[in-house]
Amino acid sequence: MPLDVTRAEPHPHEARRRLEHARASRLAQLRALDETERGSDDHLLSAQKTAMEGVLQEIEEAFTRIDDGTYGICVGCAKPVPAERLEILPYTRHCVACRRRTA
Repeated sequence: MPLDVTRAEPHPHEARRRLEHARASRLAQLRALDETERGSDDHLLSAQKTAMEGVLQEIEEAFTRIDDGTYGICVGCAKPVPAERLEILPYTRHCVACRRRTA
């Protein structure tokens, strides 16, 4: 009998824990970028900082989705985002198929 690898949607408490971890990691990365000596790679550091700030915004939006009950639902197709994807990217708004279409 094949093993069922699909899992139920994450519990809001577990999702919130993962998001808090992701936020703490990104904030630490931002602090490290701020402490990096400026030089010829200023444009690269600026791009990295902008990317980190974007992820932090996505994390905050994911907290809002938890609060309003839409966390784990793809904004593209309104189907559940697989739990495995949410484990890797707890702040994602899209399933893989919709993400590919928006990229």
